[in-house]
Amino acid sequence: MAAIPDKIQTWQMVEAGKDGQPGKLQRTSIPVPALAEGEALVQVAGCGVCHTDLGYFYDGVPTVNKPPLTLGHEISGTVVAGPAGLVGKNVIVPAVMPCGKCPICAEGRGNRCLAQKMPGNSLGVYGGFSSHIPVPAGDLCVVDELKFPLSHYAVVADAATTPYQAAMRAGLKAGDLVAIIGVTGGVGVYMAQVAKALGAKVVVGIARNQAKLERALNYGADYVINSKGKEIKELREEFFGVCKGAGVPKNVGWKIFECTGTGGGQEIALALLSFLGKLIVVGFGMQTNKYMLSKLMAFDAEIIGTWGCLPAYYPKVLAMVQDGRVQIEPFLETKPMSQIQQVFEQQHAGLFDKRQVLEPDF
Repeated sequence: MAAIPDKIQTWQMVEAGKDGQPGKLQRTSIPVPALAEGEALVQVAGCGVCHTDLGYFYDGVPTVNKPPLTLGHEISGTVVAGPAGLVGKNVIVPAVMPCGKCPICAEGRGNRCLAQKMPGNSLGVYGGFSSHIPVPAGDLCVVDELKFPLSHYAVVADAATTPYQAAMRAGLKAGDLVAIIGVTGGVGVYMAQVAKALGAKVVVGIARNQAKLERALNYGADYVINSKGKEIKELREEFFGVCKGAGVPKNVGWKIFECTGTGGGQEIALALLSFLGKLIVVGFGMQTNKYMLSKLMAFDAEIIGTWGCLPAYYPKVLAMVQDGRVQIEPFLETKPMSQIQQVFEQQHAGLFDKRQVLEPDF
């Protein structure tokens, strides 16, 4: 059994960035807090670097708790203190942990609980780019059997579970038609796999990187479209051609998942939204969009937001990972946490084609 440390070793964001300029990271140590009833101390095995972390660090996206705080919300590890039944267990820490007591939670929408605890944002100063993290114990997802290194399960905490929540918001069911904008991204690669695992009839992936698009054909996508350098009209016509070839309607009933969080991706998604369609906004960005809302009336269509994932869904996604319906190994690589500065810089520059998972090496 791992010992309970005197201090938490951590990489804190001591200053947020702005307008694409980086903030400041500092290696430091902070006290291990006294655990309240129902809390657990998790020794971090790995923490994924998410687009959201870069938004905080480079673009000044506000955090609930202001710097200094430790970023990182995509965490796997081992419980070293807390409820007796959990000590020694390998776990995934949900990226958002609801209070379970408010009207939002009572509606079954606790993933958007306003009092939720989110590591690296609204969990005090604590985040996953650390040696340890105190968290609410009741929401932890236990990994009973390690089929991969424990650190790799970190990506389940957000990249793989966020698409599942999006699918539930969309009411995705067997036989559905699905389009994914940004199918090659850190969330999009799992959105395609989750959609196919839930029985989607046709999954069309749209993105800009041809090599990654071809890879997507092995991981959930049935057809792919390269959007690079193409006007919206040209993209729509190519999409309609795919629909014709697949023998499915081109403009009725599509569920469109926008995973890029970019203005261009959102423009494509809005252009494809049509009769009885649903557009689910998964990716986050700071830009605004122009859209004629009356189209929603004419199409009897919907635009839906989605945030995080209910902890109750984590075992379902974990089961998909464990039985191979959702593959994580091809889409991640690990690095020592001491390289956090370089990883942030390189990921911000778009130099990685896999999710970066940082493993503590304090």
